[in-house]
Amino acid sequence: MRTPVLLVLALGAGALAALDVRPIARTAESWAPTIKPTNSPARPGSAQPQITSDGDRAVLSWIERDGDRSTLKFAEATPAGWSEARTVATGTNWFVNWADVPSVIRLRDGTMAAHWLQKSAPATYAYDVRLSISKDEGRTWSPSITPHHDGTPTEHGFASLFSAPGAGLGVIWLDGRAMKPDAHENDPYAGSMTVRAAIFDGGGKQLSETSIDNRVCECCPTAVTVTSEGVIAAFRDRSANEIRDIHVSRLDSGAWSAPAPAHHDNWKIAACPVNGPALSARDRDVAIAWFTAEGDRGHVLVAFSRDAGRTFGGAIGVEDAGALGRVDVELLADGGAAVSWIEFAEGRAQFRLRRVTREGERSASITAAGISANRSSGYPRMARLGSTLLFAWTDTDGGTSSVRTAAARLKN
Repeated sequence: MRTPVLLVLALGAGALAALDVRPIARTAESWAPTIKPTNSPARPGSAQPQITSDGDRAVLSWIERDGDRSTLKFAEATPAGWSEARTVATGTNWFVNWADVPSVIRLRDGTMAAHWLQKSAPATYAYDVRLSISKDEGRTWSPSITPHHDGTPTEHGFASLFSAPGAGLGVIWLDGRAMKPDAHENDPYAGSMTVRAAIFDGGGKQLSETSIDNRVCECCPTAVTVTSEGVIAAFRDRSANEIRDIHVSRLDSGAWSAPAPAHHDNWKIAACPVNGPALSARDRDVAIAWFTAEGDRGHVLVAFSRDAGRTFGGAIGVEDAGALGRVDVELLADGGAAVSWIEFAEGRAQFRLRRVTREGERSASITAAGISANRSSGYPRMARLGSTLLFAWTDTDGGTSSVRTAAARLKN
């Protein structure tokens, strides 16, 4: 993760026409689910939340820190609220970062899988992705392994886990094996960050490792989701002339497709914006949300696909006045999507969401919580579990970070 740019933008008025964004229409029907706080299983000193859902079960994970010791914990959603926290792993040599966040997921066969980041050398960005699986509901975890085997003291992070086709675990990650440790990203000899993928069978044996994209943004999170016709991954590409638009690639019949832009934003920026995409899928329907910028204004966009991510419709603007990004997206039962982001307006930041239809109609936005505009708040998270939306974010009020949670019941 090198030379990130935090876009503290002067979020004034600005047209979206240059981005080729579809005109906005307000929905006549209101969409206003009530967001209610829930008891968070995370203790004070927690941060880096993540929520993963397979439609039937949802897992919340986070990191708790005590001095130089970091611990990855998780809990599952139950009818009574979050379960008691369980520990995946702990260590004193982890790489802990506000944007490069660990995760815990449940695979198709019920196996649980987790990842975290561990230092591999003294260089600042020398760290590895570590993977572990549990066959007993997270009570015990296997010794950790890495999906990459280059052995270089470089960045390996921003991983996204998924249920592999058939049975097993899949993972994509940003891989810096072609880069020099601690080199500036604009150094012509620094090399290029890549996106790579690996597949493991149900027993944890690695079956493959392959490259998806040979030049991508150095520190934007990745995203992945599973459709009825294969896996789709999203990430921020980096062209030779510094266009950093969101690209997608599909895993179909064992091969990753050539990366293609989800939308031609033509955002030219000379450093990493630390703002990755989000994906959600149900059968052949896919929604993708992402952040981009035009001049001094940040935008959140969403687009829909009806063909498992092979093609996407036009981009639809989401934010109200101006956005810091850090998006999430969840498809809804009616075919629309809930999109969340950090809005910055009138001198304050808010964790907001709204419903957007594939026709471009938007509900009024809803504020889930006030939130810090700086990196300490990390990425707010959202997941759909049946007719409920779950939320998690990092609260930094009072000087001590804590993961907060909330839920909203949706109309059937």
